[in-house]
Amino acid sequence: MQITKKHIVIVGATSGIAEQCARIWSQEPTLLLTLVGRDKDKTQALADDLAVRNPAAEIKVVTTDFLSPKEIAHSVEMICAITPVAIALIAHGSLPDQQQCQQDLELNQHTLEVNGISPVLFAEAFATQMEKVQQGTLALIGSVAGDRGRKSNYVYGAAKGLVTRYAQGLQHRFAHTPIKVVLIKPGPTATAMTAHLPQRGLASAATVAAVIVQGIARGKPVIYAPPKWAVIMMIIRHLPAFIFNKLDI
Repeated sequence: MQITKKHIVIVGATSGIAEQCARIWSQEPTLLLTLVGRDKDKTQALADDLAVRNPAAEIKVVTTDFLSPKEIAHSVEMICAITPVAIALIAHGSLPDQQQCQQDLELNQHTLEVNGISPVLFAEAFATQMEKVQQGTLALIGSVAGDRGRKSNYVYGAAKGLVTRYAQGLQHRFAHTPIKVVLIKPGPTATAMTAHLPQRGLASAATVAAVIVQGIARGKPVIYAPPKWAVIMMIIRHLPAFIFNKLDI
């Protein structure tokens, strides 16, 4: 009897959190793991590392233009044609300096596109394919920064706020179907993206990834990683403006 492999796709696979998720998932016994990246060499290097960790896993590498709607649609269609996707994790992003975004409108635009527009285009492409087969879990990495605009990172936060609203819409769309949509909100995490920030208090990528993988397995609609950020952001969201505006955050 032929064993059907579980097909997991990670978009932005070489990002710090995504790589740790890949390492966890790569230990599953019957796995087809598709890694989607912009840099072919870096993505292939990750695939080779995972293959050493679990020689039984089948690992594919796909590179595409993350800002081209046509390329995104084509790549996702090709990926899903291999075999239906059980889990699609959309994990890419960048964290530029807020002050530079205020002074450089091209950087501002790029930040919004990479962190907001691109993830939702991938989400819509996967949603279309999952709807055809009526199965799959679509997981999007947003951020706690998307919960309330703050002066320290409001361009990045606005992009992640877009991801939040989009994920909520998809959850509503698929509420009465077998398709699950999971919105992930990591707090500050020690990755290459945050290397320019003070590292004290940042969660490790491995810790955040473990929370994400477990939450996806349970089909949780929203995952704060680490979980303490659910409480922290609930307080920040509900602070009255006259108090919030006095805070240097």
